[in-house]
Amino acid sequence: MAGVRLQDVAEHAGVSMKTVSNVVHSHPNVSAAMRERVQRAIDELGYRPNAIGRRLATGRTGLIALAFADVRLPYFSELANVISKAAAATGPGYRLLLEETEGTIEGERAVLSASEAGLVDGMLLQPSRMSSREIAERHGDLPMVLLGEGPAPLSVDRVMVDNVAAATAATEHLAALGRERVAFVGHERSGMSSTSRQRIMGYQEGLERHGLPVDHDLLISTGAITSQDAAIAVGAALDRGVRFDGLVCRDDLAAIGALRALHERDISIPDDVAVIGWDNIAFAATTFPSLSSVAPNTQALARVALDMLAERIAGFDGIGRHRVVDFDLVLRESAPALASTDAPGGELASVHAGSAHAISA
Repeated sequence: MAGVRLQDVAEHAGVSMKTVSNVVHSHPNVSAAMRERVQRAIDELGYRPNAIGRRLATGRTGLIALAFADVRLPYFSELANVISKAAAATGPGYRLLLEETEGTIEGERAVLSASEAGLVDGMLLQPSRMSSREIAERHGDLPMVLLGEGPAPLSVDRVMVDNVAAATAATEHLAALGRERVAFVGHERSGMSSTSRQRIMGYQEGLERHGLPVDHDLLISTGAITSQDAAIAVGAALDRGVRFDGLVCRDDLAAIGALRALHERDISIPDDVAVIGWDNIAFAATTFPSLSSVAPNTQALARVALDMLAERIAGFDGIGRHRVVDFDLVLRESAPALASTDAPGGELASVHAGSAHAISA
């Protein structure tokens, strides 16, 4: 039914408009029976609260924006799903509005300057191009929490995973498997992101801890962050004579491309080359062989980010808080666990390594 008003719901349910408003806004002082009665009327009439009207009535819309580079990237789509579910369970229950920046500075500026910003109570933003100064200048009074490893001003909250520590852990696992020439695959050929820089730093630290060569030939860049580009890049490196027995991949897409390039050249995984991806996307468990991967704790990331955003929305105006959530190293067939970390009975093995856990799945 088009144009259903709050008054229509009240009349249909036989209650006051105030009661309907309390149910819509999840007011705690409403009995279960009354809430069910009003909700039935809402469902029968197809009533949808108006965001502008809600802002006028309560000062809030119940919407928060999540802005990141590309919804087609599996990690971002899976993260959006986690955040959406967590947002619904936060405070009065928030709904998520997705925004894509396309990984460009223009896109990042647009989401902060867009006219619809007035329709959201706050924003979660994963920046990669804007400087910390520009972020500080442009976000104005909009409550905001930054996600990821990009620039972050001291005045803005940020939640991230320690990419350096995670890359170090992945590289050290390959070294512990006896790999002596470990390559890094999938960083951008130009315009390298903060994420790639930090992961390469951790990769280098892992090599140096084990006395392994830091060789520029083992840095295999790609033209774009896709499986196809990674397959082409790894294949080209092999064809020109670059040899390696371990791969740390910038993300699982790069790892999936690497698996294909290796398979096409009859290179055995993990016997000849062990491979570790990053993000632990759903596909990682079903590739052949199944993919070992760094797994950011997205549940913790969502919870911490939303808690801080809710505090900002409620009026907190203190200095920016920077939080680091943990990660797991999920070990599957492409870079299996060491025999000493296998749990009895085929159960998951968990080995503490700083903020990381090595899990044999």
